[in-house]
Amino acid sequence: MKNKVLVAMSGGVDSSAAAVLLLERGYDCDGAMLKLLPGDDSKCCSAEAAEEARAVAYRLGMQFYVFNEVDRFRRDVTDRFVAEYCAGRTPNPCIDCNRCLKFGALLEKALVLGYDYLATGHYARVAYDEATGKYRLLRCADRGKDQSYVLYQLKQRQLSHLLLPVGDYDKPAIREQARRAGLRNADRADSQDICFVPDGDYVSFLRRSGVTLTPGDFVDENGAVLGRHRGLPCYTIGQGKGLGISLGRHVYVLDKDPVANTVTLGDNDRLFRTGLTACAVNWISGEAPEGPIRCTAKTRYRQTDAPATATPLPDGRMQVDFDEPQRAVTAGQAVVLYDGDTVLGGGTIE
Repeated sequence: MKNKVLVAMSGGVDSSAAAVLLLERGYDCDGAMLKLLPGDDSKCCSAEAAEEARAVAYRLGMQFYVFNEVDRFRRDVTDRFVAEYCAGRTPNPCIDCNRCLKFGALLEKALVLGYDYLATGHYARVAYDEATGKYRLLRCADRGKDQSYVLYQLKQRQLSHLLLPVGDYDKPAIREQARRAGLRNADRADSQDICFVPDGDYVSFLRRSGVTLTPGDFVDENGAVLGRHRGLPCYTIGQGKGLGISLGRHVYVLDKDPVANTVTLGDNDRLFRTGLTACAVNWISGEAPEGPIRCTAKTRYRQTDAPATATPLPDGRMQVDFDEPQRAVTAGQAVVLYDGDTVLGGGTIE
């Protein structure tokens, strides 16, 4: 019997090409999309995106499903996004969506419906290590497209039911796969925005969500008042533009204090840190190391990972110490650890 695969489809070329590749390999595939936002507020699950994905599925001879997860998305992603900004942190909602929706709700639906695997169009790879009996998450072949950073929370059970077929290719090759299959979305542009903030204006989204922006003081590192800010959610660590203040030199956001409602400004060289602590840590092997490990790590999606030492802490958190100072380490973002191409795990920066 062929292995049955439910392919998470967005209407984009990557997930469509994932389906093409799996069908060519002999898998029995169907497509599915998650409806995450009410109405037609999102590019990723709009009526247009659903129709595009459905058209691709039907052309490939697959059934297509849409599952409504609006309530769960609001609870686990957008509500948390709002709460984190209100607490002075800078969240990464794509990581929350992957954990709770794509590899949470959708994977569980796939298994209940009798599918053996869930597949997505993420640029990463899954491998099974015979020696350890463990699954590994790997970077994709094309480092420029690698998305392993946003997948660090995957666990062994999820990896055992996950296929990531586009991870062995670069983007031009994926587009060519779609063209060969006659798919009309082969040259569709990639989406770069947060799906529920398609215009990139997250502050307006926070306002629409009921957040009241409370003005406060810009201060320097000694606490001296430099001016007034519009509200903590308008700023993130490392920001140097759009501050609305002129001090005669270029300054950056160094810190945010939600208790005092202050934003600390200073020079670029004050943004560099050699260490951090992280909570909500996930070790992909399922087991924390017994002591400090050498690795590389990065604290932003587009950042190049840098040599570091990661130390598990007794309370389940983690200390990460970099060999060289890193710029704009930001609470709420993720720190992800690597051993070569293997993702070791990661956590949320405190």
